[in-house]
Amino acid sequence: MSESDHLKMNSSISPEQKIIKQNIVEFLSTKFNQLPETERKMFTYGSIYLGINGAFAGLIANSMFRRILHVSQAWFASSLPMAVLPFLTTVAAYNAAVSNSILSGDLNCATCAVVRGGLVGSLAGGLYPILLAIPVNGGLAARYKTAVLPEKGNILRFWSTISRPVFKKMSYVLIFQAIFGVYISSRHFAIYQKMLELPSTRTDVEELPQ
Repeated sequence: MSESDHLKMNSSISPEQKIIKQNIVEFLSTKFNQLPETERKMFTYGSIYLGINGAFAGLIANSMFRRILHVSQAWFASSLPMAVLPFLTTVAAYNAAVSNSILSGDLNCATCAVVRGGLVGSLAGGLYPILLAIPVNGGLAARYKTAVLPEKGNILRFWSTISRPVFKKMSYVLIFQAIFGVYISSRHFAIYQKMLELPSTRTDVEELPQ
């Protein structure tokens, strides 16, 4: 199919879809505002809780690699990105995959929400901090010459050997993050279902997609 055909298809269905989408978002937003404050806070701040755990995972991984590579310098310089980047990445990934998808009406499957939450927790909040710690501490080890780094041909083998004990110890963190992501996403979907069961007002009926 040519590019012009794609443009014709998009232009033919786009206006109606946009109106329906906008009505759904407004309807869900109205329902969300009817929820008790505690549930609104849980939905709003759930990703932040997961992100805080991701920040702790980054600090733990950073500490392990520093110990293995005998790095004692620049503690704050390495700890700051290892806490901030996993936090921001986890929050953004969870909001995009779960929270925003629910509130936009794109995620109506409980199993899908739970799977997404678990994956975000384990990958963005667990695996990513470990992988991030490798270049951060590798650069410090090279700069301060605290460890003998390999030649170009042995880099992969060296880092796989160095990382093995870290991954082994951090496996519990990965599991915990996955479970916590499942818990948060299941709570969010339960709140979404409760939201839909709230009695409709006249405004809600007017906002329903026709």
